[in-house]
Order: sequence, then structure tokens, then C-alpha cells
Amino acid sequence: MSEQPATSPGASPTLDDLRERIDSVDRRMVELIAERQDLVIAAGALKRDEDAVRAPVRVEQVIAKVRSLAQDAGASPDVVERTYRALIAAFIDLELERHRAG
Repeated sequence: MSEQPATSPGASPTLDDLRERIDSVDRRMVELIAERQDLVIAAGALKRDEDAVRAPVRVEQVIAKVRSLAQDAGASPDVVERTYRALIAAFIDLELERHRAG
């Protein structure tokens, strides 16, 4: 269900066409990150302490899951892992900040 560039049939997409498609993907990704953030905040409210927020075992479960999903989707598992590690670290920081604020 990917969008097609605005070029004539059989023509190669231009750099501008590809950038427009990347911008569209970025918009959808930000919307999904916002949705994930809402869920993370709700889950964080249920955690008793900072160790529960950090949850290293859960982090590794998520990483294993997304590496497998990446493989199935034809994405680089290494890129997906690095992306998710950065995303998870940012969400842990957000959860810790909220947890400490009470």
C-alpha cells in the first residue's frame, strides 16, 4: 500500500519524488511514535520504581522481536535494532522524568 511517485508509467522516480515519499513516511512514523509514547506513558504510570522503568529484560525482548519483524519486512535488522535502541532509551528517559516528578 505504498504511494507511487507522480511520474509517468515506466519512468524512474526523480529525487524530488522520492523525497516526497520519504516525507510521507516520516509523517506516518511520527504519528506512530506519538501513539507509542501515549502507551509508554500509560505503562510507566503502572511501574513502581526506576528498575521497572528501565526493564532491561523487556528491552531485549523488544529488540529480538523487532529484529525478527525487520527480517520479515526486508529491512536491515541492524538498522532497526539501532533505531529501536535509541527510541527505547528516549522513552526510558521520558518515563524516568515523569516517575521522578511523581
